[in-house]
Amino acid sequence: MDNDALARSGMDALRRGDPASARTAFEAITATGNAPPQPWVLLAQSCALLGDHAAADTALDAVLRLEPRNLYALLMKGDAFVLAGDDRAAVSWYMMAVNTAAGATLTPDLPPRLAAAEQIIARTKGSFREHLDAQLAARGVADAGPRFAEALAILSGEKQLYLQSPTSFFFPGLPHTQFFESADFTWVAGLEAAAPAIRAELEAVLATDTGLKPYVEADPTRPNKGHTLLGDPDWSAFHLIENGAPVAGNADRCPATLAALADLPIPEIAGRSPMALFSVLRPHTHIPPHSGMLNTRLIVHLPLIVPDGCRLRVGNDVRAVVAGKVMIFDDSIEHEAWNDSDETRVVLLFEIWRPELSTAERHALTAMFEAIGTYPSA
Repeated sequence: MDNDALARSGMDALRRGDPASARTAFEAITATGNAPPQPWVLLAQSCALLGDHAAADTALDAVLRLEPRNLYALLMKGDAFVLAGDDRAAVSWYMMAVNTAAGATLTPDLPPRLAAAEQIIARTKGSFREHLDAQLAARGVADAGPRFAEALAILSGEKQLYLQSPTSFFFPGLPHTQFFESADFTWVAGLEAAAPAIRAELEAVLATDTGLKPYVEADPTRPNKGHTLLGDPDWSAFHLIENGAPVAGNADRCPATLAALADLPIPEIAGRSPMALFSVLRPHTHIPPHSGMLNTRLIVHLPLIVPDGCRLRVGNDVRAVVAGKVMIFDDSIEHEAWNDSDETRVVLLFEIWRPELSTAERHALTAMFEAIGTYPSA
């Protein structure tokens, strides 16, 4: 009997509930030494139905040698470890299957099997966290601080790992810190004290509604990256300083704002920085997850007009936006913002040097960025 006939015989046997005959047929195919993955998968299924889990595991190993991301084999490996009572091992196989399936074209029988695997993943993560909490409590660990809490959440799968991922330039060795505490910066108190005067200038700007433009604008010299708010005035900017120079007609309307920024650790890079603007987010607007261009700077928000329902997420940390309270964060880490209210939210936005950079590094970075800016376009 040739392999095609053996395969038909084996499939017929499985359909009529005769795994022993199916096993005989698929063993004959795989004994040739050049069988593709599918007969091995069906052999594993036959052996599992017969309770011969060792033989099933051997067949699955053969599948994965031929096709390491075979969804059936990955799921069956997970099933076998569930039966053996090793849910943690099962989760590793199930997670690889779920990740492999993302974006793939699936046969109709796979989605329910993947859904079942996801339920076991969620259940195991929950029980693992309960185990950790109980063991830590027994060792007297109650509150080791927010860094340990986040590390524990990442370990247990409740949160994911967010690292710096700048789109243009990466400087190594800088801490992957999401939000910086404003109390660590001596100039913050002075900036917050200036918030009423800055807000008064902002309100005068908004009263005329001139000088605003969409925050995300198309660059005709670069491909469109498909930002959902491209050209959308629901996220707008009133630029005070742009590409290192005051914006005519805008900057002169906000002298108190510029005075408040005058002595801050803002980069001075020809053609690039300083930059400062009012970021205007209209009601019920969501800025989708994205990462900034550089990790050598931090972004500063001074919230000025803030209705209820405004949030900012940086990595795993989601914080409410509070009027008059400075927020400092690393925008090279994935972040997003929401205005879920019926009113407009506005913050003053500018950049500062990362405090970890030495004077020599700042000088070198300034020279490098200016050199990039003078590179010929043709």
